[in-house]
Amino acid sequence: MITLQEYFQGRDKQFPDDLTTDLRINAQETVIRINTLLGYFGESRDITSGWRPPAVNAATTGAAPLSKHMTCQAIDVKDPEGDLDEWCLTHPEILGKIGLWQEHPASTKGWTHLQTVSPKSGKRVFYP
Repeated sequence: MITLQEYFQGRDKQFPDDLTTDLRINAQETVIRINTLLGYFGESRDITSGWRPPAVNAATTGAAPLSKHMTCQAIDVKDPEGDLDEWCLTHPEILGKIGLWQEHPASTKGWTHLQTVSPKSGKRVFYP
């Protein structure tokens, strides 16, 4: 089970002025949804990236300038073998039920990117 503390990765202490009440609410919802997904998947996982304040996001190689990590609406979960990505691809109905969208695994080798808001394409599995 992923905790809110793990999601913040200590950044709530490093960047307290950046973490608004709305972001805390978003983070709680993201953690609830990812834990629900992991319950369906049947395995726990660690995260590679949770909340990214603007300064952290800007310093993160390959991060989208308007990343949903900055609004606490995205999470990256360790997936070294790609089995979580594969499971998500074959269970889009579960993603839909929970309210999660997955970045296509071709763009996320070694981790699974999930977010709680629809991408512009509206597709459950999307390319960045």
